Amino acid sequence: QVQLVESGGGLVQPGGSLRLSCAASGSGFSRNSMGWYRQAPGKQRELVATITSFGSTHYADSVKGRFTISRDNGKKTVYLAMNNLKPEDTAVYYCNTVPAYLTMGQGTQVTVSS
Repeated sequence: QVQLVESGGGLVQPGGSLRLSCAASGSGFSRNSMGWYRQAPGKQRELVATITSFGSTHYADSVKGRFTISRDNGKKTVYLAMNNLKPEDTAVYYCNTVPAYLTMGQGTQVTVSS
């Protein structure tokens, strides 16, 4: 059973940066496309960034040019570098496969506020 543990969130001012990490346990990590999802209060969970097993990336329009997803298969870890953060980026961020078929982890809270 693969488990996912997200970290790196926090409180940051608009225009600031954060780097999220997602550590996976179990086997098969390198074969899966992985993604970062987020859920803001009162809103549906959305997929914001995807990285395939080959390293190709895709971003939601709302984060394109500001967020960068990467992965280290040796460490079974996925990263999300977030720059020029905006208040509308405030949400709980989760990682999972794409499509999401694993149990979601606890997520990491990102709050963008002055």
